[in-house]
Amino acid sequence: MKKTARWFAVILLAGVLLPALAQASPKKRLDPVTKTCRILTFYNSGWVSEGNKIFSNSCKNCHARENDQGAPFLHSESKTMSGWNRVFAERYPKCAEQGFWKGLSPDELMKLNDFLYRNAANTYDANDGDDCG
Repeated sequence: MKKTARWFAVILLAGVLLPALAQASPKKRLDPVTKTCRILTFYNSGWVSEGNKIFSNSCKNCHARENDQGAPFLHSESKTMSGWNRVFAERYPKCAEQGFWKGLSPDELMKLNDFLYRNAANTYDANDGDDCG
């Protein structure tokens, strides 16, 4: 009986605490490139942000579905928040290595990273006012 009560308590706590630990709509991001803390809002990193425009106008030229460049299809949820930070800190994709990123300023890359980080996999929360605009 005591073991059942303990397991019930563990499951109950997990059900309450785990959703609270999930980071939907992050409010800030530690930028590993500039070593600064970036405050994220809907307007500087959401769907209306300059980062979204850069992603749509620069990245989606090659990373669209069924592209002829051989680039993998990407959207903001293709990676987790830490995954997107790693992409920009290590600059490991072929497009960064082959010089395509040289057309973007450091400020544009930071805004692009902010957008992708804020809208990464598992960050959308339909119950959060920031996510509905």
